[in-house]
Amino acid sequence: MSPFFFPGTKWTKYYLHSDGKANSSAGDGTLSTTPPGDEPADKYTYDPMHPTLSAFKGPHVDGAVDTRAVSTGQDLLVYTTPPLEEDIEVVGPITAKLHAATSARDTDWMVRLVDVHPDGYAALLCDGVLRARCRDPERGGAFNSAKLSLIEPGKVYEYLIEFWRATDNAFLKGHRIRIEISSSYYTLYLRNLNTGADNVGLETSHAVAQQTIHHDAKRPSHVVLPVIPARNR
Repeated sequence: MSPFFFPGTKWTKYYLHSDGKANSSAGDGTLSTTPPGDEPADKYTYDPMHPTLSAFKGPHVDGAVDTRAVSTGQDLLVYTTPPLEEDIEVVGPITAKLHAATSARDTDWMVRLVDVHPDGYAALLCDGVLRARCRDPERGGAFNSAKLSLIEPGKVYEYLIEFWRATDNAFLKGHRIRIEISSSYYTLYLRNLNTGADNVGLETSHAVAQQTIHHDAKRPSHVVLPVIPARNR
């Protein structure tokens, strides 16, 4: 974890849950601090020719952008807590751990933290992105292509995703904490064409990927939120 955090921070795991139908904001995905038991995995299709669209529609947004319009498709997974019974303040860096598999030779995993208001407004707070072949920091990450590691299609890997920036947000009583997962967020991020090639601006072929996110007792996918105890607020 980053050394820059509030004294007394409680690093709290929020686990993904569902009955296997967490696709879209209308799905059955839930988020809680209770570890998962025997639960089916969630699946979605990522087609680079029909990517998940970003909620950002212009070069500048006043405040947190609303994700409602782009969270209704079957090409992303959504996990949401029940309405909060008390305020929860989250201050600091955020990480997510996904136990995931893909049918492709390479793909992207994108995780977003959202504050859902009682009126339905879904405020995007921050996000993290990881290219599958950059998963191993010992191999040099995204800055050492000679050591990048392609993945075995269908194999479950553990992906640690560090969010681009920290957050400082109070999820107020009655609000809900939401996690969105997709493999694209276009045009905010360039598409991964899933072939395993160095495809930025050069690759012309593509592959449709079947994505699987596991969240069971042996593979408890979750996000870690830095919660500030009430006495320290």
